[in-house]
Amino acid sequence: MAGVTLDTGALIAAERNDRRFWVWWKWQTSRGVVATVPSPVVAQAWRSARDARIAMVLGACREVAMEPASSRRTGELCAAAKTTDVVDAFVVRGAADRRDDVLTSDPGDLTVLAAHAPGVGRIRTLDDLGS
Repeated sequence: MAGVTLDTGALIAAERNDRRFWVWWKWQTSRGVVATVPSPVVAQAWRSARDARIAMVLGACREVAMEPASSRRTGELCAAAKTTDVVDAFVVRGAADRRDDVLTSDPGDLTVLAAHAPGVGRIRTLDDLGS
């Protein structure tokens, strides 16, 4: 069973009470899938303790921190893809290492990065959750 890594857009969809996200989330958790959320993604999405929906999602996720080895590999991925978005690169690098799919609202940059990170599953958006 492939895992899934959540990007910032997925957490924002949860906070906005996007029905597509919540249907997908219920299906994932009912299958026992524990999503991964990189710490920089949490920092991008989290604004206060009032982010109740984000807190609910995070409570059921595994949060991964950037450590010295992963930060270097993330920088190398940025160089290979010719991008400076460290958060997106960290999302993709970790997903590749775990062979996860990635759920995002903006697949453009992640797709470019994934081309340089073998092992990433599908880059999925809210629009293709039903497929």
